[in-house]
Formats: sequence, C-alpha cells, structure tokens
Amino acid sequence: MQDKLIFLIGPPRSGSTLLMRMLSTHSQIFSRPEPHLLTPLAHLGVYDNVDHAPFDQLQAAQATREFIADLPGGEADYLDALRAYCEVLYGRMLSTQDKPYFLDKTPANALILPFLAKVFPEARYIVLTRNPCSVWDSYAESFFDGDTQAAYDFNPVLERYVPAMAAFLREKPVDLVHVRYEDVVTEPEEQLKRIYAHIGVPHEPDTVNYGAKQPAVTGGLGDPIGVSQHKKPVTSSLEKWARNTVADPARLDLLQRIIANLDPADVRTWGYDPDTLFEPIDRVDAAEARAKLEAKRRKDRFDRYKMQRRVLVLLRRNMDGTALGRLVLKTRFLCDVLLRGAGRGFSIYRDHRYGQPRGASEAPLGQATGLEGADLDG
Repeated sequence: MQDKLIFLIGPPRSGSTLLMRMLSTHSQIFSRPEPHLLTPLAHLGVYDNVDHAPFDQLQAAQATREFIADLPGGEADYLDALRAYCEVLYGRMLSTQDKPYFLDKTPANALILPFLAKVFPEARYIVLTRNPCSVWDSYAESFFDGDTQAAYDFNPVLERYVPAMAAFLREKPVDLVHVRYEDVVTEPEEQLKRIYAHIGVPHEPDTVNYGAKQPAVTGGLGDPIGVSQHKKPVTSSLEKWARNTVADPARLDLLQRIIANLDPADVRTWGYDPDTLFEPIDRVDAAEARAKLEAKRRKDRFDRYKMQRRVLVLLRRNMDGTALGRLVLKTRFLCDVLLRGAGRGFSIYRDHRYGQPRGASEAPLGQATGLEGADLDG
C-alpha cells in the first residue's frame, strides 16, 4: 500500500486544498479532505504525548515503550502495526474508487514529519510552501476575521510549521518534490508535470481546470472559503497579504515580529528570501488598501461562515475573567459531571451503527454539529 500513498505536506492556508483539487482530478489519484489518521498515532506516548487524556497517559507511554522493547523486532514491529492500521483504512477508502493512488492532505501531518517518514518511508511526498506572510494573513483573515492577535494567541502557525517543514526539506529522509504556491498559480502546468513525474503517473494537462472536471469537495475538513470560488488557479491572492497588512499598522508590527522569530535559514529553505519578504508592502497605497479592506468587511458581513467565525472570535476574546467565561466554565463542569461514567453508552461522538446511542446531539458519526470548516489547529 505504501507505494499507493501520496502525502501532500503544507501548513494551513498554503494552497494545499487547491493543489489537492487539481491532483484529485487525475484519473489515477483519489483524495478526501484531511483524514487525520496519523496525527493521533504520533501522540500515543512512544514518540510524543498528549497533555490531557481520559487515562494516565504517562503510565501508558511507559508501559507501551516497555512492551515494544520486548517485541522480537522492537520498534520495527511497532511501526509495522501502525502502518497496518493506516493501510487498512486508506485501502478501504481507496476501494470505493476506481483509482490506484490515495492522496492524504492533512496540514497537521507537517508537524509529525519524522514520525510520518518512519511509518511510510516509501510513500510519495509533495511539500508545498508559500510566502510565510501570505500564509499568516490568509489564516487570520479566513478564521479570525482579520484579528491577527487573536489568531496568534490561538495558534502561532508560522513558528510551528516553518521550522518543522524546513528541517524535513533539508534532511530529506524520504523521496520528495518541493513546490511553491506562487509557482503553482503562475505556471500550474509545469508544476503539475513535475509532481506527476515524481508520483510516477502520466501527465494530464487538463487537471489544471479542476472546477470543470470535479464538483466542489464536501465533507471533512479543508478550505471552506477560497478554492471553490474558482475553476482553476488564479494569481489574485499573491500579494493580498501586503494590502491587508498595510491597512493596519498593528497588523504589520505583529507580522514583522513573527517573521523576526523565524530562523532566516528556514525561510530560505522554504524558497523565500527573508531580506525581501516585505518588499511588496512598498508597492501598496495605504489609503486605497484600507478602503478595499473596509469594503471587503462590509461584503463579508452577511457571509454565514464568516459570521460564525466573527462570533467565535468575539466570544473567545471576552472569555477570560468575564461573566460569560465563568458561565461557560461552569456549564462545562456540569456537563462533565452529568456525563461522568456514561462514556460507554452516551457520547455525541458515538453512532447507532456501532451498537451505541448517538447521544444528546443525535448527530451521526462524522456529521458536523456546529461550525464546520477548516482545521484551525492544523
């Protein structure tokens, strides 16, 4: 199964959904938004751990390591087991399609790359980078209504993803192809040709026109905003970050501090010159940029998805030390008390198909129960 797996590695808002849409229109490649099969496995205590779990995770980690040490093949046997688990699920999903390759586009995979390379050393890897300023601006705009401080407090995306992916690109523990978002949208045919050669499938030029060949992807996590608005790659987002940043001095100050926290060598490994990252700002008229941003805010006011995000940002900002925050914490505590010991038969994550009641929400397994959309954590 390894030789039938393709991992598309990239941070949130890097254009990975766009590239996934193009690749999945190929006659031999199937994809489904963000499976997240491997991220939990990376945190079982052997290679990394979780901060909170409904069991003693430290004791479990020690016991699992000791168990693995006594296996005939040690770590190799453990990796075989992890691989078998994933291969069954990837394989069963692939069996629903008449295509031989499965593409996994899960942004959080970029944070477990050493683990991923151990489990699937023979898979195909596509590493997608984008101007860090664009990644950051798009993340804040898409999920935090442009509130960059709230976005940073929730998830310092660049400081998590840039070093992890740069190390992977430098060390190259697996065979990979590195592409940049800017090249994908300006010369998509050439970049697809490189990618298909790396995978080992015939070049199909018409996969550039993903919107004409494939309906919008529904279900799962992924980009709920931009990629479905177009039928093929466009260049309109290349310097959007500069216009948005110039319109707000506080936004520019935060971005400059974030970039300063990054290792310049990592930025270069991504394919960008840290000394010229901010040059597009010099080409922007600040007054015009502010007017356009305000017009965009007015236009987005009645967009359902963005209204939901706006409400979340507002509530999250006023959570600490407020009456609302205390009410939410008290409600959570009461819910925990009510559900204590009921995990075997009562959970919003369970489904009647598995012999369990669905629970209070009556939401089937995998169905969104509220603010569906992208993976904010990545």
